[in-house]
Amino acid sequence: MKTGLFFGTCTGNTEELAEVIQDQLNIDESDVHDVAQASVNDLMAYEFLIVGIPTWHIGELQDDWYCLYEDLEKVDLSGKKIALFGLGDQYGYGDTFLDGMGILYKKMVERGAEGNIGFWPTEGYEFDASEAIVDGQFCGLAIDQDCQSELTDERLEKWCDILKLQLQKIAA
Repeated sequence: MKTGLFFGTCTGNTEELAEVIQDQLNIDESDVHDVAQASVNDLMAYEFLIVGIPTWHIGELQDDWYCLYEDLEKVDLSGKKIALFGLGDQYGYGDTFLDGMGILYKKMVERGAEGNIGFWPTEGYEFDASEAIVDGQFCGLAIDQDCQSELTDERLEKWCDILKLQLQKIAA
C-alpha cells in the first residue's frame, strides 16, 4: 500500500516524530512531506496517509495545515486510509488537548477517508476536553512533548507496531 507521511510543524517537534515514524515504518524519504510545501494533490497520490499535526494556539490547527484543510473540501478521499498523530499540552491546554488532530481527522473522514487505523487509548493522560476523542479513544497517537516527553519513544514504538499489524490485516 503506497504510504505518504505528512506533517506540519512550528517548533520542529512534529517533524522529529515524523522522522521516527518514517524510520520505524520504512517509509521512503520521497514520501515524507512537510505540509508547508505540500498540496492536496500530494495527498491524493497515496492510498495510506499518516498525518501529523500539533494543536496550536488554543485548540486550533497548526498554521501550515490551514491551506490543505481548506483544499480538502475540493477532493474525495474515498478509498484512502488515514492514521494520525497529534501533539498537544495536556496541562497548559487541558480544555483543547489535541483539538487540531480531531479537527483534521473529522474533516478527512467527512471527505471519505477511512479513519479507524491507529486509534489510541486516553488512559495515562490528564485533560478536560478534546476534539480528538472518537468512540472513547483518541483518533490517533497522542503525544505530549511538553509534559510527558519521557513516554514519547515508547508510545511511538507501540503505535508503529499497531499500524503494522492493522495494515497487514488490511492487505490480507
